[in-house]
Amino acid sequence: MRVLLIILMLAAGYAFALEDPTRPSGFSASAPQSEPAREFSLASIFIGNNRRLAVIDGETRREGQAFEGVRIRRIYPDRVELVDQGRVRVLRLEPLPQVRSSQ
Repeated sequence: MRVLLIILMLAAGYAFALEDPTRPSGFSASAPQSEPAREFSLASIFIGNNRRLAVIDGETRREGQAFEGVRIRRIYPDRVELVDQGRVRVLRLEPLPQVRSSQ
């Protein structure tokens, strides 16, 4: 009986050491690290009759344009939607500082 128990314990320890033969070589069980989200600076938005423009990182961009692996999905009066690595990101215009009258 004792011998059977020792054999089962050794077999269980050996089973944990087995590797999956279908796992690709070099596979890591940890989640893949994605690139950190890039920061973009939205300075201005211009909306006219037939065009929508936004100044992002000092460059004028139009709706539908792609740059640095990012595509401008839609330009609204107060924000810009970007598609970055399949995810939608929203850039918002910072409110202008309020000017007080000295009178």
